[in-house]
Amino acid sequence: MSKPPPPSYFDDNPEWTEEDFARARQLADRPDIAVMRAKLVRPRGRPEGSTTSTKSLVSLRLDNDIIARFRATGPGWQSRINALLREAKL
Repeated sequence: MSKPPPPSYFDDNPEWTEEDFARARQLADRPDIAVMRAKLVRPRGRPEGSTTSTKSLVSLRLDNDIIARFRATGPGWQSRINALLREAKL
């Protein structure tokens, strides 16, 4: 079953015309935009400087509800667990 065509008033992504293609430029033609894009795009891999960390990778079993609560707090949940364990001074 194919998708129905979008309504005629739907112009969020209009089809390009020959004129649009003629006006198009490569990113290399706009160094100012290339610099902005480089600043916005996060590089792949670990953040810079994290390879000198003194942390060790371990396997640790925690209750599912504990993991769910920390994950619900957003990115950095593992670091927050680490901080709480450090505060416990075990």
